Amino acid sequence: MQPQNLEEKLIWYLLIGTYLLYFLGAQYIVVPAVAWFLSLYLLRKIWGQTPKEQLNNQNNIPATVWVWMVCMVCILFVIVIGHNDFNLGTTRTINSIINWARQHALFALFLLISCLNIRAQLIYRAVCIICLQGLIFTALGYLAFALQLTIPGSLYQGNVYVSPLKFAGGGSLLYEVSLYLTEHGQLRMSLFTPWAPALGLVANIYFFLAYHESNRIWKWIGMTGAVVMIVVSVSRSALICLPITLVLTWFFVHFSRPIVQITFGLVSFVTGIFATQLLNLLTTIQANFTSARPSSSRVRNTLGEIGMYRWWNEAPVWGHGIQDNPGPKLVEGMPIGSHHTWIGLLFTNGIMGFIALGIPFVWSFIDLLLKVHKSKTAQAGLSVIIVLFIFSFAENIEGLTYIYWPGLLTMGLAFKEAVYRKQNLVIA
Repeated sequence: MQPQNLEEKLIWYLLIGTYLLYFLGAQYIVVPAVAWFLSLYLLRKIWGQTPKEQLNNQNNIPATVWVWMVCMVCILFVIVIGHNDFNLGTTRTINSIINWARQHALFALFLLISCLNIRAQLIYRAVCIICLQGLIFTALGYLAFALQLTIPGSLYQGNVYVSPLKFAGGGSLLYEVSLYLTEHGQLRMSLFTPWAPALGLVANIYFFLAYHESNRIWKWIGMTGAVVMIVVSVSRSALICLPITLVLTWFFVHFSRPIVQITFGLVSFVTGIFATQLLNLLTTIQANFTSARPSSSRVRNTLGEIGMYRWWNEAPVWGHGIQDNPGPKLVEGMPIGSHHTWIGLLFTNGIMGFIALGIPFVWSFIDLLLKVHKSKTAQAGLSVIIVLFIFSFAENIEGLTYIYWPGLLTMGLAFKEAVYRKQNLVIA
């Protein structure tokens, strides 16, 4: 598998060079820069098309991508209005606009980039290579933990250094390089991500991309590496996300089959009969889930309660503009508006920001759902959006777009397929 053009070369080397960028502390800078460059490159190609090329060219932008672009621009306006309402000043406003360009904007940019001539199989193979690298660095991390390797003066055990590139802004966590992490004496891995749950998010997405790799050897290497990354992240959300996404993706792909519909009807009937017992079971599972890491669950619940209360009483429409960082001692200093995408949106961007992300999310799900019966790429894209939806209740997913962007690119390729079919029908 070799890249065949400029866009594929940039995507390929950006992916297989993930760990190099991580150890340089350059991911948060380089990935957005490449996204903006390729987006401008695409617009230049579209602008230079002749009328005949416009009819046959595959660079046309699907409606779903337009929805994402419009909604992300709306979030930018909401951010500016929120800063103005709370008199946060010009400097903070500029910083927030820059962060928007490296976070929210990447949703639209990587979907837009998919309109270039990029093969899905190239992404799948590169992801499998990253998963192989992950297996190697996981082994090295466990060895470092066993030998208690660390750097004197590091903030965390296993922390190697903080990249000098942190001057670019966004928070020092995004530039820290760690061999391993420990929490209450328990080993956790974050590998090329800023924190362990983020690794769980990326690993889930990589699993479903690797699943569609055509080479069986690379496929199993990729899937195995992704599962190992999920396990070593010790993320509760990651551990439950994989089976849930597997089941939901299979169900949506095969729901048109009569046997699946009949089985679903029977299961619904039985569920109604044993509803009380099932509710008790779910309550028990939730209690066990919470007790697995009680302090973390308490902080997350409190963050959510404070965030919702302050959103509703202080800034219901446009939000506060930024997270309240650091948060109170009650939540161990965690920023108000963090650890939950939707509550975070309400707190920072109000109901307008919530709607601006919710609309393209729902639109994308419906678009992919209509294609999963005929398109393998749409099946991968559907798995990606399910993973993002599940993790949106545990992470601020907009802040991690620079990590899981291959999933966004795959979603964009799925959106583009419908455009090709319509063009072919017209030309025929």
